[in-house]
Amino acid sequence: MKQPAVRPKNPCFSSGPTSKRPGWNPLALKKAHLGRSHRAPAGKAKLAEVITRTKSLLGLPADYEIAIIPGSDTGAFECALWSMLGARGVDVLAWDSFGKLWLADCVAHLKLTDCRTLETEFGLLPDLSLVDFNRDVVFTWNGTTSGVCVPGANWIPLNRQGLTIVDATSAVFAHAIDWTKIDCATFSWQKALGGEAAHGMMVVSPRAIARLESYTPAWPLPKLFRLTRSGKVDRSLLDGHTINTPSMLCVEDFLDALAWAEKIGGLVELKSKTARNADVLFQWIDRTAWIENLAVDRATWSTTSVCLKFANSIVGGLSPDQQRAFANAIAARLETEGVAYDIAAYRDAPPGLRIWCGPTVETSDLEALTPWLDWAFAVVRAEHLLAG
Repeated sequence: MKQPAVRPKNPCFSSGPTSKRPGWNPLALKKAHLGRSHRAPAGKAKLAEVITRTKSLLGLPADYEIAIIPGSDTGAFECALWSMLGARGVDVLAWDSFGKLWLADCVAHLKLTDCRTLETEFGLLPDLSLVDFNRDVVFTWNGTTSGVCVPGANWIPLNRQGLTIVDATSAVFAHAIDWTKIDCATFSWQKALGGEAAHGMMVVSPRAIARLESYTPAWPLPKLFRLTRSGKVDRSLLDGHTINTPSMLCVEDFLDALAWAEKIGGLVELKSKTARNADVLFQWIDRTAWIENLAVDRATWSTTSVCLKFANSIVGGLSPDQQRAFANAIAARLETEGVAYDIAAYRDAPPGLRIWCGPTVETSDLEALTPWLDWAFAVVRAEHLLAG
């Protein structure tokens, strides 16, 4: 098969860290607060600016707060679990690698005595009608490694008794999120806006703050997880003071990403561009016999981390290891050609491909990518002597 004539201008389709915003270069960081204390007035001002501009861009309710947490989304989400769970029973929903990780936190590490599990295999959502909102509820909004996203928030009641604690890192800035249905959400700078890693953010509602101030966990909390002082939320964290020293280079980079997002039209355009990007892949899936979306129900197809599996007619006779080798060979061939980087499925997910469609990716690059996917498949299939 002849190679396509047009290559993506930017081959970065990784699902995390994701592509930098269009036009980014290191000069965007020239105003970084480097070689200075992050607690100096100028450093504190930049951290506070991250919080205020994030709140504005996301359109958070006025009484919601944000804190910058160490350890990327993982650190922020585990901080939420360790700080808030245990006050009442909890339902934990898991349908991707990270949801299963949070489930293990609740069961094996926190050893919660009243923990109900709603778990499915990759590609499927649990039955959301079974969730009991008199209990705390833990889930991922978008399964980054399964490509399965919750179909909106209508299944979450406003008058719930428990807290909703949500890993939203591959959904924030790209999916439509009803914040009135969320009490605590976490995300990292290195997902939808393409910031650098190591920093997470935690959004908390008044109900989550009330939980932090009315409940003390039975287990000891590491310093990096301590959100309260003398029984009250440490308000300085909500103003940009951090538990540990942040990278001011990463702070400047995220401020640059926020400024870009505001310039192109804010949250409306971020979501719209993500949807346009995903539609390029969805149309290609519809017309391509050898590939399928890993998510079974189209209503749950992620528009950011689109996860793909091979049609059974192509790989039905192969073992999982052989299927993974086949997928990795396609990804490696595209990387060698400089067409697409880091698109093999996540290591714990079923064999296949994973392509990020968030707003820092250009639609024209996805349009250029799909013929190359067909080309790489044909070349690798011939090398592996597969049918189809």
